[in-house]
Amino acid sequence: MALDLNLILNQTQKLTMTPELRQALNILQLNVADLCQYLEEQMELNPMLETSEYEGTDIIEWNEYINRDVPEDNEYNDENEEISLESFVPTRTSLREHLMFQLHITPVAVRTKRVCEYIIDSLDANGYLNIPLKELAASVNEDMCVVEQALETIQEFDPPGVGARDLKECLLLQLKVKGILDDDLKNLVEYHLKDVGENKLTQIARKMDIDVLKVQHMIDILKTLNPRPGCNFSDYNDMHYVVPDAFVRKSEDKFEIIINDGDIPRLHINKFYSQLLQNNGRGSEEFRYLNKKFQSAFWLIKNIEQRKNTLYNVVKAIVEYQSGFFDVGINGLKPLTLKQIAKTCGIHESTVSRATNGKYVDTPNGIYELKFFFTNGVTNDEGVVSSGSVKSMISGFIAKEDQHSPLSDLAITEMLKDKGVEISRRTVAKYREELEIPSSNRRKRFD
Repeated sequence: MALDLNLILNQTQKLTMTPELRQALNILQLNVADLCQYLEEQMELNPMLETSEYEGTDIIEWNEYINRDVPEDNEYNDENEEISLESFVPTRTSLREHLMFQLHITPVAVRTKRVCEYIIDSLDANGYLNIPLKELAASVNEDMCVVEQALETIQEFDPPGVGARDLKECLLLQLKVKGILDDDLKNLVEYHLKDVGENKLTQIARKMDIDVLKVQHMIDILKTLNPRPGCNFSDYNDMHYVVPDAFVRKSEDKFEIIINDGDIPRLHINKFYSQLLQNNGRGSEEFRYLNKKFQSAFWLIKNIEQRKNTLYNVVKAIVEYQSGFFDVGINGLKPLTLKQIAKTCGIHESTVSRATNGKYVDTPNGIYELKFFFTNGVTNDEGVVSSGSVKSMISGFIAKEDQHSPLSDLAITEMLKDKGVEISRRTVAKYREELEIPSSNRRKRFD
């Protein structure tokens, strides 16, 4: 058997993930806040990059700067002082600060105060103490009686319920502060909270041997309590704000799309280093370094502009597909897929996903994540209606129901059918759960 060696030329296509392409994909998926931070980091690494605010200020007259007039005797002059808007933002007291202030004005023994401080530092964001007292006593090397006294001290502080070790204790502490804790309420909290969550009022009434209307009244009292007493004392710095990446504004009979790039630094090539690059010989080490930085800066600026164009085209396509939403609200929402937008924009679905993931748009109907506009649909008499519209209809039905005889999932299914929406009872239950609406049994009232 003879071996035949031949040279065969094949032509194939493949996509190579270059650093420039990888950077373009990374920039595309960044929202406004993350992009600004990314660009700040790039400017620190690349001397070729600078923002427009530095343009024309390459040379600084240091002599004039140093010899300018200075107020005598270090006199403070605030005529030209910039006033930050942050000065007018009210600061929020953290739970720890709130409790520490109360501790400092409460007369307690030194040993007890030390344990109180440790307990305060051990509370979670909801105000609960999740450390067993024996473990806590060992950590502070203190007697159990001192630890228990310290915990009692904390539990008398505001907000009511703070320092509780579980939900039952939290509710009981709040009822005690209100001065309405009686045997029936104590019995309800300690032994029947699970039935309360499932709205099994008749079973509770039978077990406690009381009237069902009284059970309803007690549950209404429990609903006025706060199961997370520490949640209102989150640190101000922990608050997260949504910065829209695009704005949609209605102008006469059409919608105008504005990409939010006001906070994004306007980058350009530094003139000094650009000139230095041109004056260096191609074989020098300086030329290779500067050329590398120049290429990096060039692609960064290009990718930022590409991100803007891609985001604009994607938002424009979404607005055109979901024009009903922008006109009438959520009931005008239609089913939409990434594939449809990708086809309209002439890009890949993954590009649409990167352009919409984690980004928000400010519309006449509020601020929404771009992913919100991609919904599945169900069939009705007029074609296809989005799942968001169906959920809105379900919420509307339940909002108007008789609380003494709430609508079952089957009844809601029939009501949707009357509206021309064919949907199964199981799907109605699924949508209701996604809306965080309890079942009809748990929504029923007895008074």
